[in-house]
Parts: sequence; structure tokens; C-alpha cells
Amino acid sequence: MNAFPAGLELRPLHIPASIDNDDAADFREMVRLRNLVYEEISGHDDESMPADELLPLFQPRPEVKRFSWIAVFHGEVVGRAGLDLPQEDGARTGSFLIELRRSAWGHGIGRAAFAEIEPLARAHGRTVLQSWAAHPAAAGPQLAAPTGFGAVPMDHAARFLLASGCTLEQIVRVSRLDLADARPQLGALLAEAEAAAVGYRVVQWTLPTPDEFVDAFAWMKSRMVTDAPSADLDVDEEVWDAARLRRHEATYLDAGRHMLVTAAQHVDTGDLAAFNELVIGKDRAAVTGQEDTLVVAAHRGHRLGLLVKCAGLLAWRDVAPDSPRVITYNAEENRPMLSINERIGFAPISYEGVWQKVLS
Repeated sequence: MNAFPAGLELRPLHIPASIDNDDAADFREMVRLRNLVYEEISGHDDESMPADELLPLFQPRPEVKRFSWIAVFHGEVVGRAGLDLPQEDGARTGSFLIELRRSAWGHGIGRAAFAEIEPLARAHGRTVLQSWAAHPAAAGPQLAAPTGFGAVPMDHAARFLLASGCTLEQIVRVSRLDLADARPQLGALLAEAEAAAVGYRVVQWTLPTPDEFVDAFAWMKSRMVTDAPSADLDVDEEVWDAARLRRHEATYLDAGRHMLVTAAQHVDTGDLAAFNELVIGKDRAAVTGQEDTLVVAAHRGHRLGLLVKCAGLLAWRDVAPDSPRVITYNAEENRPMLSINERIGFAPISYEGVWQKVLS
């Protein structure tokens, strides 16, 4: 048994069927804590989500086994922890999070949470743990990524992860596009992309994906973990089929969230060659998230990344005209995608570190 700090309870998080149920109090408190932590780190609330929109993401799905806890310290919820285990055959990895209010630092709560997570991952046959941590810019010593692209400060999160046996593997850039004045530049870039993308056309849909595109889109989603830059991170391939895609889409539809998918289709074959996703919650005046973007390897070199991003952002005005900005995440070594974002007008606002521990 691990010795917990006095006054600490790591309480397994109950997942209610509805956010309005009597048994949803712990979940609502977890979401409140989550949003407070992210605002403490970033200084803004762009990453906040309402509890009813987050709940569908926590409902059981066959492709992942999820363990979640809330950290209750002397009767107050001060943090949360989690471990996600992909369920593909032969999966080796698990992703974890440990998030605490600043007021709870220094009491051994993070160490106690990690001491629960690591043995649980081992018990499920995992040999690698990974975590994504925000690192606000700060003066002082920096820790460079082994990719040669980017660094993070030796802050509280970095020191904790290093002490837990993790190594920094990759830097992720968080970028923002202000939408108010973006339209003229987007129009010019879309014309440039269309001139280069001879033999391709833009197709767009909102969820659920039309049946004619389900199989092709599911296959492209499966390539996100293998085709995007992943430094020296261990990566488990994902298996996507129509059923998995529909379960994934349900996490948005059940939450009342809106996704626009913009794809490039090869005219001669009908194959989907690239896609981009834009997402917003029920509050259509809130921040927009740019989620997955991929150009299939066999179709690169035709400006398809620029094509789908610009076409999507231009169409987005009709979806959420009052959304003020778009946030997106990219590996710092992904120069082709960063170059597209920079031309569009995205500017870096913060960085995340991707950390890994190999379990011996």
C-alpha cells in the first residue's frame, strides 16, 4: 500500500449517466476543478468546457479503458488524475494526467497519484507511460526537446515529471488565430491552394459523416497517430472502422458540439486525400478548436493542407460568426503544418511538453 499524505483521498471518479443526476456531483466538481487549473496555467478560459459537454467523453468505449480520480485534500477537491489505456491488440502505452490547483502543490499529492498510476499501468501490461503538460513561458533554465525543436522552462511540472522518471520527448505549439480580420488573407490563400490542387475538389460536412465517406474518413483518422510527427515517442497504431467513427462522433453529437469537416477529394478516384476539423461547443460565441488535420502521404505536394484549412475557416463564418478566435496544436517539428498556420495568421501563444516514461 502507498502511504498517502495525511488528509488526502484519491477518490475514483463516478461517471454518471446524466449531468443532472443526483450522482453527478463529483463529476461536476471535477470539471470545475479542471477548468480552474487550466485557467491558472494559461491566464485565460479558452480551454474551459461545461460539464454536460465533457461528460460524453468519459462514457465507456471499447477502444480505451479509462481510470479517473479526484484528489480530495482535507475535504476540498484540489486536483484530478487519470490513466487511459488503449485497447488495441498489443498496445504498450498508457497516457496519464495529474493536475492540481497551485494551492495544493508541495503536499505530496502528485507523488501519491503517480504511485497509483504506474503500478496500475504495469498491471495492465503497459511498458510506456506518456503525458502532455502545459509549460507557460518563464525566465530561467530551459529544457530542450531531443528533437532539436523547442524547449520548456524547468518549472514545477517539469521538475515533477523528471522526478517521476519521465523524459521530455517533444514540444507542442499552441497557436491562435483571431478571426475578425482573417477573411481577406484566407480568401487569397484559398485561391493559391486551388490553383495548385489540380485534380482535387473540396467536400465538406457536419457530423454525422455521410455514409459515402465513412470508411475513407475512418481510415484517415487511423493514420493520425502514425503519420503525424511523433519524435521518439512509442506509438500504438489505432484501428478505426465505421463503428468506431460513429462512437467517436457521438461524443460530439451527444454533447451538442458542432464539427465541420473539410476534406480534399481526388476527382479521378474519389479517394479522400486530406481533411481538417473545426469544432465549437453549444456556445457558438466561444472559442473554436481546430482539431485533426492530415494530408495522406500519397497526396502530399499539392497544397492540400492549405486548401482544407482555408476552405474550412472561410466556411466557419456561417457556422459560428461570433466565435472570436481559433486555437490549434501542432508538434514543433511539424514545419510543413506550422508554415501553413503561420501564413494563415496563427501565432504561438504557449507550449506543451510531451513526456514519456519507459517502465522497466
